[in-house]
Amino acid sequence: MIANQKSMQKTKSILIKLRKMKLALFSHCAIDTITLDGNNYEQIGGASCYCGITAREFKFDVDLFTKFGPDFPKQYLSEHDIHFQNSESEKNTTKFAISITGSDRTLMLENECEQIDYFQSDADAHLVSPIYHEISDEVFKKIKNDSNFLFVDPQGFLRRKDSKNNIFLDKTDLDLSDVDAIKVNPEESQQIVNGTHDEMMLALQKKGVEHVILTNKTNVSLLVKDKIYSITLPNRQIYDTTGIGDIFCAAFTCTMLKEKDFLWALCFAGGAAQAALESNKVGLQKIPKKGAIQNNASYFYNLVKFRDI
Repeated sequence: MIANQKSMQKTKSILIKLRKMKLALFSHCAIDTITLDGNNYEQIGGASCYCGITAREFKFDVDLFTKFGPDFPKQYLSEHDIHFQNSESEKNTTKFAISITGSDRTLMLENECEQIDYFQSDADAHLVSPIYHEISDEVFKKIKNDSNFLFVDPQGFLRRKDSKNNIFLDKTDLDLSDVDAIKVNPEESQQIVNGTHDEMMLALQKKGVEHVILTNKTNVSLLVKDKIYSITLPNRQIYDTTGIGDIFCAAFTCTMLKEKDFLWALCFAGGAAQAALESNKVGLQKIPKKGAIQNNASYFYNLVKFRDI
């Protein structure tokens, strides 16, 4: 009897491991015109593409909740086995003009598609990464109610445009209850909370976030409970930074679900960002393969620093 129970448990464990995990992704598709070293590159993008393809590298199924217009090549999503429904809009796709100098970039909004509809998903995790106001408060609340693990990149909640359509960040009252992980840079976190870097991470934690990630150029910090863990990406020449944060978010989320270990998640996320930067490629071509991510993650794992806060 005991032998049979052990056999059944082993079989169940194997089936769980064999089952593909699924990521539900909420973000607009985009068409970006990237200006880099005096050259213009028109690329499809948005967190939907960068996060979605990175998750596919981790062998996740992807349910994408998005909106795009007739000007977007939807076959690109289908070719990468990214599932989408009710995503087509009569309005053209959200479009940005992005100018990059080193690690700094400026954005201009050239077109805005309609907001995203909400549908339930049986995904193992939800990743919310708006690029410009496509996720309403009501939809965000429904996502939080349905999610088992929720990662939020709040950039699109914080963005505003001036009279010339230049993008800037503005103070935003964001309800972060029931959020498992968040990624912000110092400029973004200042729009949600106040204080030094450590104080802002603690303030975000007090809002209900279990894993608070602060990325500051090549320095990446993760607050969990009363400790901050940090890694530093090698200081090498930076090329196109578009989508690096999205690649980071997807790698962290997928690793957290598979390994149940936030340190490995931090290292895989850093490893994915580093591999993308090292590619010296533009747009979606920079999304790294799993092998390159894994090699970098092992390197970072031995260099993680931590301190009490």
